[in-house]
Amino acid sequence: MASFSARKPTSVALLVMITVALFAQPAPTAEAAVSCDSVLSSLTPCLGFVLVGVGNPSTSCCNGVRSIFNGATTTEDRQAVCSCLKSLASSATPSIINNAAALPGKCSVSVPYAISPSTDCSRYI
Repeated sequence: MASFSARKPTSVALLVMITVALFAQPAPTAEAAVSCDSVLSSLTPCLGFVLVGVGNPSTSCCNGVRSIFNGATTTEDRQAVCSCLKSLASSATPSIINNAAALPGKCSVSVPYAISPSTDCSRYI
């Protein structure tokens, strides 16, 4: 049986990882109804396409992409979506960014900005 002291470093590491994940999320805009969590949830069906980038995204992926951009009806909402995508792109590899940037076109959704870590969300919204 493992002692408490043998499990402690693992518990501490897990606690640190959870804390980092919580603070890594961008702060929501004060008036925005769209949260980064809702954007991530809508894009979950797109994960396979974004990681591999082959073929076409699934219908459920495109439905998620549409719901994100159609649901962002105010300037604050659109800026919140843009900021979330920018934040995600800033921690992704170039191939994943390219695959994610291809999603709107492959799903026939018009997006007025590039999905990129360098996008100025205040300029394009």
